[in-house]
Amino acid sequence: MKVVVLVGGVGGARFLVGLKALLGSDPGNEVVAVVNTGDDVWMHGLRICPDLDTCMYTLGGGIDPERGWGRLDESWTVKEELAAYGAEPTWFGLGDRDMATHLVRSRMLRAGYPLSAVTEALCARWEPGVTLLPMSDDRVETHVVVEQDGEQKAIHFQEWWVRHRAELPARSFASVGVDQATAGPGVLDAIATADAVLFAPSNPVVSVGTILGVPGVRDALRKTDAGVVGMSPIIGGKPLRGMADACLTAIGVETSAEAVGRHYGSRKCSDDGVLDGWLVHSDDRADVEGVAVLPVPLLMTDVDATAEMARAALDLAGVDVG
Repeated sequence: MKVVVLVGGVGGARFLVGLKALLGSDPGNEVVAVVNTGDDVWMHGLRICPDLDTCMYTLGGGIDPERGWGRLDESWTVKEELAAYGAEPTWFGLGDRDMATHLVRSRMLRAGYPLSAVTEALCARWEPGVTLLPMSDDRVETHVVVEQDGEQKAIHFQEWWVRHRAELPARSFASVGVDQATAGPGVLDAIATADAVLFAPSNPVVSVGTILGVPGVRDALRKTDAGVVGMSPIIGGKPLRGMADACLTAIGVETSAEAVGRHYGSRKCSDDGVLDGWLVHSDDRADVEGVAVLPVPLLMTDVDATAEMARAALDLAGVDVG
């Protein structure tokens, strides 16, 4: 069985852990994660890929479980030294252990290797047990149009998210470079040959939404014979984690499970919809035309709970896990 998952950062990584636990070590099962790279950014001459690294570290056992991102047992000597020099940006923390990953990645990229090959090389150390595919080898970066001091300006998503904690009102989002981008090697083929395609409970605007913006991805989802099922990142009108509500507000979508399901749309009932099924939390309700909606527990409190959530998604996609 091949399961393809569109994922963002922390929530997506934790969902992959549960899915991997559900499917076990059966060599006939394959999980392919198509990972958002719109959050990627150059900092201090290094290429940072937050979502790819969060998935890789989480699945490989190297993540800091309390923060949900960055390395376990991290130290911050280089960050402190950079700050002492006044080297901007001082608001983005590069941990000493984490920096080794960025150094290797940046060296390989400058040597001409595409991001997909670099990711494969980095994963050789961590052995995530899941194939991590960047959504594109091309440079795509999410920028946010914000209002500050009475003026509108565009800043990189990381500055809005990390430095300002999404407190600056977002007026719109722009995926710079996405229109010219090509889906990463293996991405479209994985979707075409999948037995099920799942949307992790990741940010529907700047994570899954950015992946859907890569030319060819939405068409591949609409054409695949696999069932396509999403999981709501909104529970009781609030994000599971992060600041998805600020992102949804910026694009005019209500922060509710129903509104996000309608935002993705139905493969049957709309020209650009991508869903067959939609999981919402037990106490939530949603009416999404042409989409089978199933209320189930969506709190990823531990690996077992997440595995059952993955089972429900696969069942709705028409796949019998056994």
